[in-house]
Amino acid sequence: MITNTELEIKGNLFPGKIISFSQNVDKINFTTENGVILQVTILRGSVIRFRYATDNNFENDFSYAISETGVRGYSVLEVEDHNEEYVIITKKLKIHIAKANINVVIKDTADNVICKDDWGFHWEQSYEYGGNIVKMSKNAPQGECYYGLGDKPMHLNLKGKRIENWATDQYAFGKDQDPLYKSVPFYIGMHEERAYGIFFDNTFRTFFDFCHERRNVTSFWAQGGEMNYYFFYGPDMQGVVTRYTDLTGKPELPPLWALGYHQCKWSYYPESKVKEVANKFRELQIPCDAIYLDIDYMEGFRCFTWNKEYFPDPKRMVAELAEDGFKTIVIIDPGIKIDQEYGVFKEALDNDYFCKRADGPYMRGKVWPGECFFPDFTNPEVREWWAGLFKELIDEIGVKGVWNDMNEPAVMEVPGKTFPNDVRHDYDGNPCSHRKAHNIYGTQMARATYEGIKQFGYPKRPFVITRSAYSGAQRYTSSWTGDNIATWEHLWIANIQAQRMSMSGMSFTGSDIGGFAEQPTGELYARWIQLGVFHPFCRTHSSGDHGDQEPWTFGKEVIDVTRKFVELRYQLLPYLYTMFWDYVEQGIPMLKSLVLYDQEDIQTHYRTDEFIFGNQILVCPVQEPNSKGRRMYIPRGNWFNYWTREYVNGGGEQWVDADLDSIPMFIKEGAIIPKYPIQQYVGEKKIDQLTLEVYYKLGDKEVSKVYEDAEDGYDYSKGRYSLRTFTFTGKEQEIIIQQHKNGTFITDYETMEIELIGIPFVIKQIEIDNVTVVLKDVHFDPKKNTIVVPKGFTELHIEA
Repeated sequence: MITNTELEIKGNLFPGKIISFSQNVDKINFTTENGVILQVTILRGSVIRFRYATDNNFENDFSYAISETGVRGYSVLEVEDHNEEYVIITKKLKIHIAKANINVVIKDTADNVICKDDWGFHWEQSYEYGGNIVKMSKNAPQGECYYGLGDKPMHLNLKGKRIENWATDQYAFGKDQDPLYKSVPFYIGMHEERAYGIFFDNTFRTFFDFCHERRNVTSFWAQGGEMNYYFFYGPDMQGVVTRYTDLTGKPELPPLWALGYHQCKWSYYPESKVKEVANKFRELQIPCDAIYLDIDYMEGFRCFTWNKEYFPDPKRMVAELAEDGFKTIVIIDPGIKIDQEYGVFKEALDNDYFCKRADGPYMRGKVWPGECFFPDFTNPEVREWWAGLFKELIDEIGVKGVWNDMNEPAVMEVPGKTFPNDVRHDYDGNPCSHRKAHNIYGTQMARATYEGIKQFGYPKRPFVITRSAYSGAQRYTSSWTGDNIATWEHLWIANIQAQRMSMSGMSFTGSDIGGFAEQPTGELYARWIQLGVFHPFCRTHSSGDHGDQEPWTFGKEVIDVTRKFVELRYQLLPYLYTMFWDYVEQGIPMLKSLVLYDQEDIQTHYRTDEFIFGNQILVCPVQEPNSKGRRMYIPRGNWFNYWTREYVNGGGEQWVDADLDSIPMFIKEGAIIPKYPIQQYVGEKKIDQLTLEVYYKLGDKEVSKVYEDAEDGYDYSKGRYSLRTFTFTGKEQEIIIQQHKNGTFITDYETMEIELIGIPFVIKQIEIDNVTVVLKDVHFDPKKNTIVVPKGFTELHIEA
């Protein structure tokens, strides 16, 4: 145990013994003899903040990551003073603070150790920059596993890895390459099936070491700022993720069309090419809702301009695309070309909105337009100005969404590919260098973009996509995983990244389907589209350097596979929309790695390929060429093979057939899966009937939900939504389906077609709300086991 007042190991300084203690409602302060203060804040019974100061001095308490709408409050808070320690008691936790050195041990109410300090808090003075390099080390018991940390392209379980968070433009990145585009300093630890989370809210360059340097120690540190972290207790992993997502903020619902299929390339131009691609989708009957314009739509790559040679009348073009169901998305980068004749540049220059170097000159860097200056998005006045620039694009031309790229920020032809450390930022009134602002620059750009689209697109919901992000970015934007490569390894990476982003609070994420760099084979593209339709954000994107990458590039077989799976996504839109509703309301991740789904099954702790889409659909992509199937792990419980309707017992590995036109896909028994008719785009058809696929289960009840609203706009926030909760009860000779409805939204359809799958008896009688009905009156089809019932039923009995 470290007891020295200022013990020093290799230049590290440590806290001394506690000399005073004070409490102010939910904040408890411990001060040591050498000027270290530990402030413990109880946000909830299972969410605790630990904040450390040296020299008796805290920084101004400001964070871009923390949501103002997160849940606060607790029912129990006691502090006990013992001989050698203080003990803080909440309803869920006991927090032991050692008087000798403020080391922390966190236990549950049954006195199981959840997380304990090793060296605990220590620091090193930074003579180069001033301030401290702040460090924390935790004990890592044997068998503890680690997950999270955003877009890292490595094994889902991070045990043995060392991770760096520094938003970096990594074109054609590789497996295990680090750092990448995003900085999400949140991880989940799990030991003996008890999970906890730690969010290190520090925007400097941060590092995490999961037993890499020392076998039984996990540590994290930052090159400046404060040691400021939040602890979340589960004990279930999903509870950890939902509490973290609540703290850092949940998104609002996107428009339903944003969950459709999107097509993108660097670059679709001129207008005739855009129209050609759009027309081909409709001709081939492959559903598509959005088409993207990359940097070539601009005049000399100047943001908020149009190349009038390529796009002589953008408003007309956007309107014509909209008539055919296509929403136009345009790219906007942060670099503003240095050009006195360019209005956006002149306005920002006149108002002093650009980032500056330490000695006064503007930050100058080369990106696509050539020499550029860069807005300081950490300045609220600059964000408001930036938001105002979207008036023409959104309100006048009719663009429906914006894609923010290069916002790490990326700078070409310089060491480090980004701003130098000495660039200055406003940081919302907390002036700082780029060392502190770098990791949140992209998020603040996306925030300003979101605010502009929301202002000028109102009453429709905004759609933004960003490449760079910090914790909390999910409040404003979706994201994609950056410039990947058309290889089978990158198909594996895309699967991992989407799962990891979901468990890191950023569910609305996808990859560039088919790979951005290089050219996929038809087989690789087909397998990638099969995976991509099960990611919350679904977009094909490519660099175009190696040829085209539209579905028809690869021949009829791949066209047919693409159509089949994109159609499946459109059929599953009500299921996907309901997943998003759960994410928005409760912070529940939209994709669940098997360990997130069933952490008590030790077999799941190192699985990477399989995942749960929503709550009831199991998916496992085929990730090797020339495969007719694969071995996969079926989680515990019972499942139905979606394609064959075969009943499968889980809890083990098995071979699953999957020709090129199939992906291993299973439905949880008892699930009720909602489907819409196939549409070429959202809103093409009036939904005249909801289909419910009902998968039989004997015994315990199973609950399923269907969320619907007007598909855009904000009426849902005033109660104009429809949330149907179905409870399935299966007996040997009977099925009972109960429906409870919330919300005031009235759907267009009046009936539901129910398909009963796997039932072990022949249907002889049906009761709707205690009234026996004639089978022909519900259009009973004995071959398909389908019936049609009124949408408003409350209880349905189907009997032998």
